[in-house]
Amino acid sequence: MGRAEARQARTRGARRAARRGRPSGGKRTGIRRFFTWKKILGTFFGLILLGMGAFIVLYLVIDIPEGNALAKKQSNVYKYSDGSILARDGKVNREIVDLDKVPEDVQKTFVAAENKSFYKDEGVDFKGTARGLINTVTGKGKQGGSTITQQYVKNYYLTQDQTVSRKLKELVISLKVDREKSKDDILAGYINTSYYGRGAYGIQAAAQAYYGVDARKLKVEQGAYLAALLQAPSQYDWTSASPTSRKLVKQRWNYVLDNMVEEGWLDAGKRSGMTFPKPDAPKPAPGLEGQTGYLVKAADEAVEKQLMTQGLTRSEAEAQLKLGGYTITLNIDRKKQRQLEKSVEAKLEDKLDRKKNKADARVQAGAASVDPKTGAVLAMYGGEDYVKHYTNNATRRDYQSASTFKPLILAAALENGARTQSGQPITANTIYDGTSERPVKGSDVAFAPPNEDDVSYGPVTVQKAMNKSVNSVFAQMGVDVGMPEVMEMAGKLGMDVKGLPAVPAQTLGSMGASPLEMAGVYATLDNHGKKVTPAIVKSVEHKDLTVDMPDPIGDQVVERGTADSLTSVLTGVVDDGTGHAVRNAEQDVAGKTGTSDDNKSAWFTGYTPKLVTSVGLFGEGVPGTPEATKHVSMKGAGGKARVDGGSFPAEIWAAFTFDAMGAPSKFDLDTDMGAAIAPPPDPTSEAPKEPSNTPSKPEDDPSSKPPTQSPTTRPTPTTPTAPPTPTPTIQPPTQEPDPTDSVGIPEDPDGRTGRGDRSDRSDSRD
Repeated sequence: MGRAEARQARTRGARRAARRGRPSGGKRTGIRRFFTWKKILGTFFGLILLGMGAFIVLYLVIDIPEGNALAKKQSNVYKYSDGSILARDGKVNREIVDLDKVPEDVQKTFVAAENKSFYKDEGVDFKGTARGLINTVTGKGKQGGSTITQQYVKNYYLTQDQTVSRKLKELVISLKVDREKSKDDILAGYINTSYYGRGAYGIQAAAQAYYGVDARKLKVEQGAYLAALLQAPSQYDWTSASPTSRKLVKQRWNYVLDNMVEEGWLDAGKRSGMTFPKPDAPKPAPGLEGQTGYLVKAADEAVEKQLMTQGLTRSEAEAQLKLGGYTITLNIDRKKQRQLEKSVEAKLEDKLDRKKNKADARVQAGAASVDPKTGAVLAMYGGEDYVKHYTNNATRRDYQSASTFKPLILAAALENGARTQSGQPITANTIYDGTSERPVKGSDVAFAPPNEDDVSYGPVTVQKAMNKSVNSVFAQMGVDVGMPEVMEMAGKLGMDVKGLPAVPAQTLGSMGASPLEMAGVYATLDNHGKKVTPAIVKSVEHKDLTVDMPDPIGDQVVERGTADSLTSVLTGVVDDGTGHAVRNAEQDVAGKTGTSDDNKSAWFTGYTPKLVTSVGLFGEGVPGTPEATKHVSMKGAGGKARVDGGSFPAEIWAAFTFDAMGAPSKFDLDTDMGAAIAPPPDPTSEAPKEPSNTPSKPEDDPSSKPPTQSPTTRPTPTTPTAPPTPTPTIQPPTQEPDPTDSVGIPEDPDGRTGRGDRSDRSDSRD
């Protein structure tokens, strides 16, 4: 080969080498010198071998510890805000039973619910455990995947801590337990150490707590419910569960039974004939009578919620708290708590005869009082007696908020700079058509709500519409603002609106709410727009755990001007509207009444600069009757044709607030609109009347009196002499409303009809 051919050959070789990404000499350059497939595979298998070696060492080092779940059980101590003792628990409700004392088909319900491969696996779900380890390391908390063996090990031998070391111990001990114990022994340990809610540990205590029988007498459908409970004991307790939780636990109950059929443990024909076995009403433990049980349960729920944010599942959080050793100090002020109880007794219970009057027996009261500057829940009324009525009326969310929702619509209008259909800015002075059953304009969903007692007001200002709770005005305003914006505002202020449709019917408060929730919403307004999340727990102490409760005061969620304008407008409800029962000559008061259609709920939520209190009355079926637990009307209770928000709720509120608040105070408002500044003249008034020195009394109770000195019209903060109250075009009737009249919005949330039959409507009345 000549020199020319040799050069050409070298050139071709260099080009081929360049295309392969390395010099013609065959040497690798850059990062390829360090990472090759051989090195990567070698490192991978090396790590696997290293991990296997480490696991072998752990397996040899870690022994099965002594079971100590019972030994660790301690008391929880609950204290008032001043440190005095509220309650103490700690008695273990547990009785160990042998597996042969539990029907075989009931045994299988737990396997079907938690771990269908239990009889075949080696005690560990490696995939689920790996996922749990990754979530722990990355701070995502725990997810499901544990076998029955792993759950038994965690319950009996370990703790509920969410750490990598604890999970590795759980893995090793589970493998050893599976090798050294029979499946029957493991299953017996699992069902005897699990927490079922209602203070019950183990299947024997659970059978007694939920069905009043021994474990050996449980039916398979009852066993399926107990097995379903383990996922979330308190949330799935049928007696106190929300509608959503009842739906979820029924789904899980069906899941358990269907799995049993699939595994051949239950006959399909027998399964098809089974009905859901509703459990018995709970029997609260001694020492939780009166309001104590409500306060303790609410505190437990708050602590469990915080434990869940720290990585525990709901069932683990409940079990962890029940192991005890906690000192929980509540924000409840002992004196104010007693004042609230006395107010309910004097203004409601003393006027009811629950034994002789069916209407009286249907009334349930709930209330919550919050400090708007700190978010502390200072007092709470959960019901007649925790032993007699297990559900906490202060925290339940299954009754309509009614017209207490109307201020949120105006808040959304002010915050978003909304305008009417004609382009006018929405303020307290804006004029709307207050004609009853007037169809809303600008909505794709037809809606024409009636006003209370079907009264038409004609042209009316927003201020007057709030004072008189004019449904037609706020329905139109909601459309003008935009219902998505209204619902967004409700969420910002603290209402749970997740999943609710943004339709005009929501303007009348058709969504559920609790007194505690509404107290938080109005406390945010009182706190000049800075978010207040009511907190019942002040602090939590435990020798092994740190539980830091969240700050009740959050960010600025609405502008101060918006919040202060709402407060100003709501003073008009008290001075010249449906809340006149709480007027006080010396004290600034803002608030709103609410009464749902068919009188199933009645509200007064009001506030002063120092205290926010929400009082709700709810119509509930009498226990032992076909209507038990159903929502029913309160008409006729206490001798009233209708229980309005301005009657018993307002009277309870006033009796408590003016006793508990201390020295009178004035609102410090940054606004130029609303009744606290100067109520605008009625656009239809011809000649204003001279204001009366004697205000009208509550419509439903002519003999009722405010709890303080005789009221007079309160002077406004900025105007020494307020303009006289105008007269609407059509005066509301002064006679007692017809108790048989029932009007409202169509039940169809899509609003396919604008009006519909009165008997089918379910909106708020005022």
